[in-house]
Amino acid sequence: MNFQTKTIAVIGLSDKIDRPSFKVAKYFLDLGYKIIPVNPNIENWLGIKAYADIKSIPKEIEIDIVDIFRKPEEVLEIVKEVLQSRNIKDHKPIIWMQEEIINEEAKKLAEENGMEVTMGLCLMKEHQKK
Repeated sequence: MNFQTKTIAVIGLSDKIDRPSFKVAKYFLDLGYKIIPVNPNIENWLGIKAYADIKSIPKEIEIDIVDIFRKPEEVLEIVKEVLQSRNIKDHKPIIWMQEEIINEEAKKLAEENGMEVTMGLCLMKEHQKK
């Protein structure tokens, strides 16, 4: 895992401070990473504009990591959205499924399209190990 990346789209980012997605995103925000909140139920997160889905993020924003806090059965559709909505020929984001999120079909699709995939690990905990 290369932590030289600087832009993280957090799928399922909650505006509730007790939620894991909030804690992970805040950790990286405090380290200077650019956080792109993706949640159709919030307008913003800590003053940062939130997007309803990955397709709504402007194409000029290069996402380095797609950090997923959604149910495992929703991940395949998220990967399909990434493939449909991003210019991934020049810049392929890492697909990161958080703890307890495993979807082999989504992993296979992402890897077949040249993306690195991590499943079932917390992005923040892995970063702290570095």
